[in-house]
Amino acid sequence: MKMYDVTSSIYEGMTVYKNKPEKQPELKRVTNGYVSETRLELDVHTGTHIDAPLHMVVDGDTFETLPLTNLVGQCKVIDVTTVESGISKTDLEGFNLQKNDFVLLKTKNSFEEEFDFDFVYLAADGAQYLADIGVRGIGIDALGIERSQEGHPTHKTLFANDIIIIEGLRLKDVEQGDYFMVAAPLKLVGTDASPARVLLFEGLQ
Repeated sequence: MKMYDVTSSIYEGMTVYKNKPEKQPELKRVTNGYVSETRLELDVHTGTHIDAPLHMVVDGDTFETLPLTNLVGQCKVIDVTTVESGISKTDLEGFNLQKNDFVLLKTKNSFEEEFDFDFVYLAADGAQYLADIGVRGIGIDALGIERSQEGHPTHKTLFANDIIIIEGLRLKDVEQGDYFMVAAPLKLVGTDASPARVLLFEGLQ
């Protein structure tokens, strides 16, 4: 059994959304003799993270309402590395996706170390297609699942259909195929997202 850790590392100076300084994590270490303690200041959308509806929906559900059972189980990594901009319904139609699938989108984003303002994202019609199928979740290797879409229709469509959103995956070394996923977020209450450690297991049912 092989395990892939598809989580972004968290450190000062890491890649953050739109390179905004206010989104950088801060690690403040205090050492007293041989005892060290580090305080972490962190945006909940840092690195690999899971969104909650409150992120884009007024009075939307907060993070603790997301069912943990939806974050553990089989998933499908699909290779859409040839897509240059928005992943559309047409781009997704050939993958035989089924109801309750958890779909991870491997794009050319996984091969970029710096933030790309033209990152590949899930277009609104692609999100609607996945919602119509009835997938249980969608993950992408960008720090945002959509880009420059007025009104954020991708987020809103997915949230309206109770579809989990994971952003910031690192899928460079993962081939297209079926995996067993464990996405373990922090047990936060009242937030619009949570950082998560996401592991994919090959050959585990």
